Amino acid sequence: MAKTEVTKQLEMAITQAMVKVGTYGCLEVTIGTLGEERVDYMTVDSKGTWRCFEVKCSVSDFRSKAKKSFVGHYNYFVLTEELYEKVKDEIASEIGVYVGLKRVRCVKRAKKQELKVDEGILTMSMIRSLSRDANKLYVSGNDVAINKFNSEINRLTEENRLLRSDLYYARLEKRFGEKSNEKGVR
Repeated sequence: MAKTEVTKQLEMAITQAMVKVGTYGCLEVTIGTLGEERVDYMTVDSKGTWRCFEVKCSVSDFRSKAKKSFVGHYNYFVLTEELYEKVKDEIASEIGVYVGLKRVRCVKRAKKQELKVDEGILTMSMIRSLSRDANKLYVSGNDVAINKFNSEINRLTEENRLLRSDLYYARLEKRFGEKSNEKGVR
């Protein structure tokens, strides 16, 4: 189904707001290899904090049976101000809210939660989604945007490599004891 103009405006507004605070983000991130869930917008900052955003443009969209993919440390709805006034009593206490079409502002802070999906899966999911978007840009011929996406893909790929390395050594330590955590011992 095609996105409404309001949905596009909300996506642009939250994307611009997150860029201003220094987070790396991607629209429509499919989680995992089977794609059972899709996050409307997902970010990760330099400290490894994941934020997931569900963009809703109407009461029926907000109340639909479609899955709301709140898998991050912090999870938010992105709504118009009018929609927020209609549904604010239906929003769980741990979920935050951003409102606005041109410029968004946070009207309800999210509470920190444990990740619902392994961080490595989130990283790979974001890399895959950024690659999808980069491929679209290659077709369009927009060199500036292509270079920006390639930089982001490279950064996340390196972050994923480091996470996998840390996991490898943590498993060694658990299995063989503390000395195996030395980088030279394998």
